[in-house]
Amino acid sequence: MLRLSLGKLYLDRDQAGTALAHLRRATELDRGYSAAWKWLGKALAADGQTDAARDAYRRGIEAAQGRGDKQAEKEMRVFLRRLQAGAGGK
Repeated sequence: MLRLSLGKLYLDRDQAGTALAHLRRATELDRGYSAAWKWLGKALAADGQTDAARDAYRRGIEAAQGRGDKQAEKEMRVFLRRLQAGAGGK
């Protein structure tokens, strides 16, 4: 949870690169942590890494489904659709 909080803080301060290190670590520590995947996707998108962001959202959706977290799943589906629309439906 600390890694997620640090990642969000750095992302809020427009420091996506630093945020990524913390958010990646959060997902390594708990592959089923859907909130960490969601924020990792946001940080990757903010850093211009759209392919990696799409992958993070997909993995986050799987994690959310595994935990029955419908709200997180719904949010990440919206973020994923936006990225796909911006990339010509990739």
